[in-house]
Amino acid sequence: MNDLVARLWRSIGGSMQWRLLWISEAKFMVGVTGIVRDGDGRVLLLRHRLWPEGRQWGLPTGCAKKRETFQDTVVREVREETGLKVRVGELVQLKSGYRLRVEVAYEAEFVGGTMKLDPREILEARWCTPDNLPEGTLEAHRLLIFGRAG
Repeated sequence: MNDLVARLWRSIGGSMQWRLLWISEAKFMVGVTGIVRDGDGRVLLLRHRLWPEGRQWGLPTGCAKKRETFQDTVVREVREETGLKVRVGELVQLKSGYRLRVEVAYEAEFVGGTMKLDPREILEARWCTPDNLPEGTLEAHRLLIFGRAG
């Protein structure tokens, strides 16, 4: 029976295999975070309008779009939320286990631009030293800043 299933699977071809997998497998959102640092080692923190009161400070974060690499998501989200340009570095976290979400985080380096916040999403932005993070910084992001991804 297993040989028959394997032969059938191979006979239907790649595009049909992908369609069947798409229909049968779970779908996930991918949340992408950028740990943006400047030349002085400070990290970019944003006070997010839509996050829960008392936990609004965190790193630039957003969802990946179709056909977008996760690195491109970091670049886009930082640009949309702050107007700044970044160069994406090393992957520091790939985490699953959430209901319908996977989380990805990359180091990123500030390379230029002028701060211009998107008021629909961001209330305030600050460059902070890791030892002086604002009250209400999301704990998961605090861990990323210190290189202890959870």
